[in-house]
Parts: sequence; C-alpha cells; structure tokens
Amino acid sequence: MTVLLLHGPNLNLLGEREKSTYGTLSSEALVEKLRNEFPGVTIDYFQSNHESELVDRIQGARHTHQGILINAGAFSHTSVAIADAVRSVPLPSICVHITNIYKREAYRHTDLVGEACRGAIVGLGTEGYTLAMECLLEFTGQD
Repeated sequence: MTVLLLHGPNLNLLGEREKSTYGTLSSEALVEKLRNEFPGVTIDYFQSNHESELVDRIQGARHTHQGILINAGAFSHTSVAIADAVRSVPLPSICVHITNIYKREAYRHTDLVGEACRGAIVGLGTEGYTLAMECLLEFTGQD
C-alpha cells in the first residue's frame, strides 16, 4: 500500500516553530516514525508552501496511491482548490491537525479540506497521524 502524506505551509518548520503549540518532532522525524510504525506501507511524503503544488500532488495520486493523509496547514481554512482536489480523486483521505482547531482563533474553526476528507483528526498532536494511518488501513482493507 502506498499513502501520500501531504504537508502544507510552514509544516516544514515542525520541531522548530512554536514548540509549545506544535511540539518538538520535526517533519522528517514524524515521517520516519510513521514508516517504523507501518513498515508495510510506502509513505510518499511531500511538503509545500504553494497551494498549486499540493493540488497537483493530490490529483497525481489518483493512479499511484491507495490513500491520502493531509495536513494542509493554513490552507485548510481557505483553500477551495485543495478541498476540490481531494473530492476529485477516488481515494480515502484523512485530514490531520496537530492542534485542536476548535480551541483556536475563530477563523481556524472552518476546515474546508477536512470537510472534503472522509474524516479528520484534530488536537491529538503528532499522534493523530498514527491514528489517521490506522484508519486508512482499515478503510482500504489493509489492516
């Protein structure tokens, strides 16, 4: 099974920025942790601060991947384009937010990308990625 793990803007700075909010685990360490936890899954990781690059990756996954995990960062709250791309591919997708967006600023309470996904995990830190991967495996019959 091959899963596309997408990170949006500023998530390349995990482990460096706002550690009290986002934790100390870097993106690279997070991906390595997931690869160790799910050795039978090929994780194709991509991060971009550019909306169009994320849309292109989502569309490209439709013939090469079996699922998508996405933390679109700030684009979660603003990007109709990313939400539409998620809806346009016939793959199960899970949105992950490290923080509880419903306990943050009001503008973060809208989650366009999460609404487009089969499910969303919010507020469980980086452990949410493990739970999201377990859900994808179940959804695809790979558990």
